[in-house]
Amino acid sequence: MTDEAFEHFHKDGSLWARGTLRDGEQHGYWEFFRKDGTRLRSGHFERGVQVGEWTTYDKDGAPYKVTRMKPKP
Repeated sequence: MTDEAFEHFHKDGSLWARGTLRDGEQHGYWEFFRKDGTRLRSGHFERGVQVGEWTTYDKDGAPYKVTRMKPKP
């Protein structure tokens, strides 16, 4: 098992996503950002699958809604 920090950028160079990869798959806590730098969404992945609660943020960065991901069968 190898964990590595990962960042992905919008075409304009601004940060789009930040998190950890485990053996090449999204794993652990991740954040996604708008081009203006405000956080759009955050939550956890388990081996590439969204798990638990994911928070969506409004344009001011305040929590807007929380979505509970359903477990995969």
